[in-house]
Amino acid sequence: MTLPINAFKRALAEGRQQIGLWNSIPGPVVAEAIAGCGFDWVVIDTEHALTDVPDTLAMMQAMAPYPVSAVVRPASNDVVLIKRLLDLGAQTLIIPYVQSADEARAAVAAMRYAPRGLRGVAGMTRAGRFGAVQDYANRCEAELCLLVQVETAEALGRIEEIAAVDGVDGMFIGPADLAASMGHAGNSGHPEVVAAIRDAIQRIVAAGKPAGILSLDPAFARACIGWGTRFTAVGMDIALLVNAARGLASGFRDT
Repeated sequence: MTLPINAFKRALAEGRQQIGLWNSIPGPVVAEAIAGCGFDWVVIDTEHALTDVPDTLAMMQAMAPYPVSAVVRPASNDVVLIKRLLDLGAQTLIIPYVQSADEARAAVAAMRYAPRGLRGVAGMTRAGRFGAVQDYANRCEAELCLLVQVETAEALGRIEEIAAVDGVDGMFIGPADLAASMGHAGNSGHPEVVAAIRDAIQRIVAAGKPAGILSLDPAFARACIGWGTRFTAVGMDIALLVNAARGLASGFRDT
């Protein structure tokens, strides 16, 4: 049986823009519903959501028939969480709150088997098609993709050293945490934050890595694409639901 191809990783390597959506509502129904909506990638979030590691299995299975890449965010840069998600079949992980090259190297080590890393070896996993993928342990790294989040002013000051870590495939800017770290909590549109984001995107690209971001503001998302992002998340399931519901209720209250 063949090793699954990571279409998202290949698209980034080819410089193709990947438009994404955040999936924070746990369970396979919403995951499947949004998988068919035309996005290139969908983040299954286990950091700021009720979704936990076991939930991601059914969600990835629900997305599998659709032409969309599942990207999973563990709750932290933790070798055990990363190992479990990889064994369940996640091929692309986005690691939150990476502050330094050492923390980036720790994430890389968690993605790789010994002697190059620390990932524990298990034969009968979904990742290796339950033992059906020949030589999975030596071949899987080619199809695994590691994205690291640089989401504080401190991390932005270390973009070049983080980008230089072998095994980092892309760097993602977290506007909300960045704004908080700069003293503008809840205001990621503050001019100082916007300027920092623009500078960070350009420095990531100059360092030879794809840059990514999440913005629920379409105008700002388009601006980020213009500045150079290559994986750009433009919405979140729960925000789309709530905003549409509020708009519907408001429309009828006004009649």
